[in-house]
Amino acid sequence: MRNTVKVAVIYYSATGHVADIAREIAETAEKAGAEVRLRKVRELAPQGAIESNPAWAAHTAATAEIPVAEVEDVVWADAVVMGSPTRFGNVSAQLKQFLDTLGGAWRKGELADKIYSGFTSTGSPHGGNESTLLALMHSFHHFGGIVVAPGFTHPDKFVDGNPYGTAHHDAGGTAPVGDVTRNAARVQAERVVTIARAVTAVSSGSQ
Repeated sequence: MRNTVKVAVIYYSATGHVADIAREIAETAEKAGAEVRLRKVRELAPQGAIESNPAWAAHTAATAEIPVAEVEDVVWADAVVMGSPTRFGNVSAQLKQFLDTLGGAWRKGELADKIYSGFTSTGSPHGGNESTLLALMHSFHHFGGIVVAPGFTHPDKFVDGNPYGTAHHDAGGTAPVGDVTRNAARVQAERVVTIARAVTAVSSGSQ
């Protein structure tokens, strides 16, 4: 029976806030004993748009070494944790484009029965945090996935205040990811690994 849980943390981040949450989730999952792949999705914006924003350009350069997500990363994983900044209350075009590439795997049934969870960042406290996470979950349901939200299962989640997933607000780009968000990310990652481990144990035992 396989004991190792495989977790893919897949995200889009323009200026780094979502990337910081992704790293926190990935590191926590590794500490919990999971095998982790940290992946960013492909950038769609033109280079001129990136270079026009110093924070965007700096983040792009700083994360150049992180592999770009491929369909195989989702197929490989027992649990997939996806993150995106909000775009008018929805996921970014970059993450949506990646989701759209999963059609072939979906038709083969390769996305079903996995654990899925999500995280986000917005410019203001209620600037689309909840709606972005709920929109992301629509895809997870279509996959036939098992959606694992952190809920209010830990005292740190009452501080973070979002039961659907980890959600940061950056105050228009001026507030870095702090302890409240990091603690919430750890709670979410540990919950994902715990439940994924239980599901894979049952699945392995039934084969």
